[in-house]
Amino acid sequence: MDAVAERVAGGATVEFRPTGSSMVPLIRSRQQVVVAPVDPSKLKVGDIVLARVAGTVYLHLVSAVEPARKRVQISNNRGRVNGWTGHDRVYGICTAVDGVPRAGAADKTRAT
Repeated sequence: MDAVAERVAGGATVEFRPTGSSMVPLIRSRQQVVVAPVDPSKLKVGDIVLARVAGTVYLHLVSAVEPARKRVQISNNRGRVNGWTGHDRVYGICTAVDGVPRAGAADKTRAT
């Protein structure tokens, strides 16, 4: 995931197949996802983002936002909170899963 995060942070839109079950049913293991660079100031609870929290890169949900402190809380889809992270460590937003666009995600991408 670190390599994907680097590419997205560099401005690339990336397609890949993450593994794991922490995001079921939103993303099942090995489903193809599209992640594009994001404008973190536009994030809302429920967005799926590629972010680094405490040294680990996750493709997880935004579970809370603190616009004044420029940070978001990241959690999986099973109730586990990964922690808070700054806007500078939120690299991308999931815009599609298996070819199905995620509602509202395209409006939050950042022009590169």
